[in-house]
Order: sequence, then C-alpha cells, then structure tokens
Amino acid sequence: MPSLCRDCDADVEEPSDVCSRCGSYRVISHPDLDTLSIAHIDCDAFFAAIEKRDNPELKDKPVLVGGGKRGVVATCCYIARLHGVHSAMPMFKALKACPEAVVVPPRREAYSAASKQIREKFQALTPKVQMLSVDEGFLDLSGTARINDAVPARSLSRLAREVEADIGITISIGLSENKFLAKTASELDKPRGFALLAKHEAVAMLADKHVGFLHGVGKQLAKKLERDGYRLVGDLQTAEARDLIRLYGETGLWLHQRSQGIDNRPVRTDTIRKSVSAERTFNEDISDYKLLEDRLWQVCEETAIRAKKSNVEGSTITLKLKSRDFRNLTRSITISTPTNLANVLFRYAKPLLERETKQGRAYRLIGIGISHLEDARWDTRDLVDPGVEKRAKAERASDAARSKFGNASVVTGRAIRLAQHKAQKS
Repeated sequence: MPSLCRDCDADVEEPSDVCSRCGSYRVISHPDLDTLSIAHIDCDAFFAAIEKRDNPELKDKPVLVGGGKRGVVATCCYIARLHGVHSAMPMFKALKACPEAVVVPPRREAYSAASKQIREKFQALTPKVQMLSVDEGFLDLSGTARINDAVPARSLSRLAREVEADIGITISIGLSENKFLAKTASELDKPRGFALLAKHEAVAMLADKHVGFLHGVGKQLAKKLERDGYRLVGDLQTAEARDLIRLYGETGLWLHQRSQGIDNRPVRTDTIRKSVSAERTFNEDISDYKLLEDRLWQVCEETAIRAKKSNVEGSTITLKLKSRDFRNLTRSITISTPTNLANVLFRYAKPLLERETKQGRAYRLIGIGISHLEDARWDTRDLVDPGVEKRAKAERASDAARSKFGNASVVTGRAIRLAQHKAQKS
C-alpha cells in the first residue's frame, strides 16, 4: 500500500507506522494515495492560532477570540475546547466552563493578511481554488502532478509544512475524489491532520454515523430524520431514493446521494457571492395588498433565476420594502433547507409582506433576496420522480422554456394581471 511520511516526504515502502528515514510517526497510507485529487483544507482554530502566533505568551493557554463578556466566542483554541468551549457560545458561559481562559478581541486585519497568504499558497498548487471563508477552501489538483512534480497527496503534505513554516499556523487536510468526501475527511483528523477517503470506502465508513454527521444536515433536519426512522446514515443508504424524495422533496435526493458518497459539484473558481436579490421600484406608490403580492412574485422569480444561474441557494430570505418617505424596511426569515426556487421564496416571503401591509401602508419599492449561500445541492437534470415536487419541476420546466424561447413563452396569471393594471393606468 502506498505510504508517505508527512515530515520528510519519504516513501514508506513496507507497512509501517514509523518513517525509516526520519523516525516520524506522521505516516499516511492509502490504496489511492497517488490518485485522489480533490482536497478540503481547513486552518486549525484560525483566529486563535494567529493570536498565539503573534503573542507567544499565549502558546500554552486557553484562548478565546470574541467580544467581551456580553459577546460570543468567535473561535477558541483546542486547549479551550477540551473544557467544552466552542464557537458561538456566549462568552459568559465559555468563561464559566474555562475560567482561566484569555479573552482576545478580534483583529480582522491580521486574519485577512494571513488568509491572503494562505490563498496564495493554494493557488501556487492549482488555479482551481474555491475559498469558502478566510480559513477554509477546496482545491482541485487534477492534472497537477507534472506541474508540481508530485502527486496531489505529496503536494499537500509539502503545503502543510510550508504553511507552518511561513505563516505560523497549522492546517488539516481531507483528500478524496469529490468535495463532500474531502470535507468529511478533513474533519476526521484534527488538528494538524491529513485524512484520505475514497468513494469506494465511503459507504462503509458512513453507515454507522449519526445522520447529523453528514455535512449540511442541521439540527432540525436531523431531528426530523430521526422521527421518521432515519437515525444513522446507514438507514438512508438502505432507503429507496424514491421514498426519500417523496418524504423530503429535493432534499431527499440530496440525502440519498450524500449517504452514498456521491457529489457531482465542481470546485468553483468564480467569486463566491454573499447574496442574490432583485427589486422593483414602482412608478406610483402601491398600498393595495394584492398588487403588492403580484409584485412580490415578480421579484421572487427574478431572484430565483439569478440564483440558479449562479448555481447557489440560500437559507435566509429577506423582504425589502421602501416607504413613500424613502425609509427602508427589511424582514428576514431563515429556513431549514436552502432554496433557489421562486415558489418557495414566495411562500415564505408572503406572510412577511402581509404583516407590513395590514395598516394600508404604501410602498414605492419591493425586493427579495437570499443569503447564507451555498452551492446548489442538486443537478436539476437529476430530478427523477414525476410525482414528487410538482411545483419545483414545473418551475424548472418554465425556466427551460424561457431560456429557449424567450420570456414571453411562459406567462403567469400574475403577469397578466400586472399588464392589465398597467394598461388601466395608461
């Protein structure tokens, strides 16, 4: 089995946990060591690591980065995590769990500078880099062996040592053949880790894990899955895709694919958007609810089209209204399953609009946006069951028709009403 020493790059020929050249125990072995090429890299406790790098007195102390006793923990070092502290924990609870912790206010400029250095190192290995945040990203190293004079695993091992030497922090690496499994692998060996996970071994590895282990399954979805009898990933693996789609719609298809280790998303190199939105300014202020509802549908459609073109979906939906005196009003709702469908946006935004029009208020602008974006979870061409998610399928068919024949090829009843209203005004 191919093996590699992470400290000296030596090939470890015989099965061994120790490098014969340098004596290091940091040896990685895997049947597909020389072929896996999709990596997920995560900086270990990034903010806290930068603070410890810049202040050596903090090296062996539990460090919390955050905004004082009334704030929350932005991140914490691994020493603090041993006491049960975690990100987003209220600071007073964190200090109660770890009274000896040192609280450090965030230094955004220092983190941004280090993030830039990290990204430059990623891009030195491959142009196919998708940064997810300041300290985390995907790399597609397919076809880079000749350029880097090393297979991806060896290039990444060298990268980890360079980051430690040049930037002064550590990283954890997951290497696989798709983004989902690479992300999963990077969580298996932290901190300063390197884990490999091939698709052919993913089903067995995932089978006995709780459904919440799947990246993208939040607490609420995990609870629902448990109530429905899907406690382990193995329960999802043995379920028919048709049954999961019937119960959970397109999320069911996503669950089926991820439980099998399937993920067809490419590593995207385009700039990642933080939000997608659309808005309309009216020629005259509108107070009539039905007319505002029709306008809401318009901006939901436009936002959905833009999100689909960008291959993203969002879990926070924001309604924007501007009053006749130019005051902006925003109302948001966060949903459990991200979406880029107009009918879903409309369904959640409609109650928000209703609440703001009860007093007959007039508005000059309406908008809808989605944020907390992530890659769209499904390939729209893979929707397989004609009896499930009929509205979603109809919407995608309308999108395809408009794309091929023009916007006039599909006209909704709301569009007709708006046209009639416009004709009456002219």
